[in-house]
Amino acid sequence: MIRVGLLGCGRIAKRHADLLGGGHIKGAVLAAVCDELPERANQFASRYSVPGLHRVADLLGRADVDVVSVLTPSGLHAVHAIEVAKAGKHVIVEKPMALRLADADAMIQACDAAGVKLFVVKQNRFNVPVVKAREALLAGRFGKLILGTVRVRWCRDQSYYDQDKWRGTWAYDGGVLANQASHHVDMLEWFFGDVVSVHARATTALVNIEAEDTAVATLRFRNGALGVIEATTAVRPKDLEGSLSILGEKGTVEIAGFAVNKIRHWQFRDELPSDADVIENFSVNPPNVYGFGHQAYYEHVVDCLSNQSPALVDGLEGRKSLELISALYESIETGKEVELHFNPKRCRLGEAS
Repeated sequence: MIRVGLLGCGRIAKRHADLLGGGHIKGAVLAAVCDELPERANQFASRYSVPGLHRVADLLGRADVDVVSVLTPSGLHAVHAIEVAKAGKHVIVEKPMALRLADADAMIQACDAAGVKLFVVKQNRFNVPVVKAREALLAGRFGKLILGTVRVRWCRDQSYYDQDKWRGTWAYDGGVLANQASHHVDMLEWFFGDVVSVHARATTALVNIEAEDTAVATLRFRNGALGVIEATTAVRPKDLEGSLSILGEKGTVEIAGFAVNKIRHWQFRDELPSDADVIENFSVNPPNVYGFGHQAYYEHVVDCLSNQSPALVDGLEGRKSLELISALYESIETGKEVELHFNPKRCRLGEAS
C-alpha cells in the first residue's frame, strides 16, 4: 500500500483527498495532510480521519508517508518538491511543475540525486476521449498533421481570485496560460510534437489581478503543422468549454465538453467499423472541470511505483510544457515571435512584482 501525504489543502486538494481518502485508488491511501493554515489542515484531517499537520517538516518526518503530493501555490512548487525529495519521498506535483525553468531543472536534479521519482500531474492525458484520439494518432490515422487548436473558455470571477492572495500574481501563479490552460497547452504539444516558435497576445479584461485572464497564440510545430491557443477565464456567467481539435490530411477529431471530455467530431477518410460508436462510447460527463483524470493518474502512479514502470509525465516531460508556457509569456512581453529552445529574458513568471 502506497501512503500519500498532501502538502497544501486548497481548492485542488479536495479532488486528491476525495480519491485517496475515499478508497478510490487501489494500492494507495491518504496518510496525512499538511497546510500552514491550521484551519484548512484540520478541516481535511477531520473529514478524512488522518493526521493534520501545519509544518512541512512534520509531514516529511513521518515514516508512514511514502509519497507527497505538492498542492501548494505554483510559485512554491519547486522549494517544496526539493524538500520532499531530500526527505527521500517520491514527489507528485500539480501543474505547472514550477513557474521558472531554472526551478524545474532544480526539481529534476534534486529527485535524481535522491533517487526518488517525480510525477507531474497532467490528468487530461488520461481522459477517455483523449486516450482514444491518441490511439488514432499513433496508428497513423490522421496522416500529415495540419492544424491543432485548444480552447479554454472558463469562468473565474473576482471572488475566485480573492480566495487567496497568491492567485493571479506573477510570483506564485501567473494567469490563464500558466494556470487553467496549462493542461491544454500540454495536450497540444503532446499530440503535435515539438514547437518551433510561438507568437502570443494577452490582456486582463474583467478581473483585478497582476497577470492575464485572456490570451491567444499561434504556434509553429517542427513537423510543419500550425497551432492555435485560445484561453480565457473571462467567460460569463459560467464555464463554456475546454476543447482540443486535431486536423490531419486523413481525418479530423474534436474533443470538447468543459473538461476535454466529449468527442464532438470523429471523422476519418479510411473508416473503421468501430468508428460508428466512438462518439457514444468514448465520452464522459464529469462533475466539474477537473474531470475524472485524477483517478486514472493516481492509478498510473501506483503502477509506476509498484512495478517500476516509466512515468507518462515525469520531470523532463513536465518541463517541456513549462518551456512552451514561458515562451508564450516571453512573446506577450516582447510583442515578437519567440523561438524554442530559449532562455527567458522578459517572461514574468515566478517574479515578484
